Amino acid sequence: MHAPLLVIALLAAQNPVRLDSAEVARVLAQLKVSDSTVCELAGQTLANYGGWWGAGWGDWRGYSSASLPMPRPMPTPMPMPGSSGGMGHVMREVMRGAHGKGAHLGAFRAVVRDDNRCVRNIAARVLGRHGPAGTYELFVGLLRDARPGLRATGALGLGELEDSRAIRPLGDALDDADVAVRVTATWALGEIEDAAAIDPLTRALRDRAPEVRRTAAWALGEIEDASAVPLLAGAAKDREPKVRQAAAWALGEIEAGSGVTAVAVALQDADSDVRVLACWALGEIESPRALDALEAAQQDESAAVRRAATWALRQIDDDDARVRVRPRVKIKS
Repeated sequence: MHAPLLVIALLAAQNPVRLDSAEVARVLAQLKVSDSTVCELAGQTLANYGGWWGAGWGDWRGYSSASLPMPRPMPTPMPMPGSSGGMGHVMREVMRGAHGKGAHLGAFRAVVRDDNRCVRNIAARVLGRHGPAGTYELFVGLLRDARPGLRATGALGLGELEDSRAIRPLGDALDDADVAVRVTATWALGEIEDAAAIDPLTRALRDRAPEVRRTAAWALGEIEDASAVPLLAGAAKDREPKVRQAAAWALGEIEAGSGVTAVAVALQDADSDVRVLACWALGEIESPRALDALEAAQQDESAAVRRAATWALRQIDDDDARVRVRPRVKIKS
């Protein structure tokens, strides 16, 4: 068995276990020299998230799957569940032990500038979740570091901290030369869920990197403010399909009737995943104004779109919607 896995398995065998500061440091030290997959799985478990967008949403190589969680709307957006088993038990105990008293947080603070991206991001998550004194200043300092990896970790921590004071420094980070920093800062602005972040996110929607624009659309959906609908309507016409997918999801997340027209247009998109998400979004908005578009979508060439359109019609509390459901279209439970 790989050494880090052996350590984790031995610790997990102690049920229940409450790790002290030295044990936390030992687990982190093992993760530093572990296979990258092991460390990423630990980070996923720690954050209770899976991959960034889940299956079917693409693979952004170069970004940590433990860093930037995003929803998986198929047909409804749900965070991916965390890993289970021995590693999950240990990492949950690490979090539980760090909670409240702060006795274990020093072990995480000690590695927040580590050369190992995965380990320092785990540390940023823990510190951001628990927010001990000085955490905001620590992350802002990292965000301004000369090294892009540390700047990205600082943005990650600020997103976990969810402090509205971070909107301005994160907005400044959207001009960073490093795309990973801009992506992480954009994600963090969505995590804060404050309408004040809409202005900097407007700039992120114009970023040259599609992964930044995609994240900006997601972030606007997280904020759930109807004033973002015109911005997302524009993003729904982006040249990159994954940006259009995120925009369709975000419009459904906001659930504003003003978004029906933009989402209905997305039902004509060349990308079938965009059309599926447009159906889902119209089902979330639940507006009778979408009935004609959804009825037509039941004849789409894609079976997935047809199923999503029928699902959406069934979400709309309207007698006309029920009449328009095609009986031969069946939704698998």
